[in-house]
Amino acid sequence: MLDKAAKILDSFRPDRDAYRLTELTARTGLTKTTTFRLASELVRLGFLERTGECYRLGGKLFELGSLVPRRQDLRETALPFLQDLFESTRQTVHFGVRDGDEIVYLERIHGHDALSLPSRIGGRLPLTCTAIGKALLAFSDAGVAEELLAQPLPQRTPFSLTDPVRLRAALEQTRVSGLAYEEQEAAQGVSCIAAPVFAGSVAVAALSVAVPREQFRPAHLAPAVRTAALGLSRVLRAES
Repeated sequence: MLDKAAKILDSFRPDRDAYRLTELTARTGLTKTTTFRLASELVRLGFLERTGECYRLGGKLFELGSLVPRRQDLRETALPFLQDLFESTRQTVHFGVRDGDEIVYLERIHGHDALSLPSRIGGRLPLTCTAIGKALLAFSDAGVAEELLAQPLPQRTPFSLTDPVRLRAALEQTRVSGLAYEEQEAAQGVSCIAAPVFAGSVAVAALSVAVPREQFRPAHLAPAVRTAALGLSRVLRAES
């Protein structure tokens, strides 16, 4: 029963926050009766919310997520550096960690003129379609990137890197420069630059700046991104 309830919760994605019962049934592969019964129970428990015919993730999940100690501590440590990065660039700043083949966003800071992005706090995106994901892949344990490159690569936009040879070259460039780039691969019209954050020899997180494609000037953004990542890494290493 827990597995089936988890299927319903796992159906939600960053680019879509509400589903009808028929859509949840199709996404989970469960029967309509089972989906309705479990969704109703999840609403009662606060894990889902229902508005009209649509279901959304409930506030109880946010409350529980905020209690996860490692990620919460990491986010709180990173926040001053992320705020400094936003102040110096005035562009959207992201902070994320790797979870399997995806990144999970722990923080996002933006101004009044926020870009239209698929990212959200607690949301997920494929590692290979984001600058943060590439930074994490480039400095992950040996074998993580190769295992992912052996699988079909996801495509979110026509610009997503689906050729393993090109992605492998991008990761190698990231290892050399310490910076990862994304050119409209997660959302059209948006480009990003990211840097890994270390607590040892392996990247535990990464931070990035996202800007409109026509304003993307990597040479101007790189110093601020490097400074934030190095400063946060220094603090994390001192604490470990």
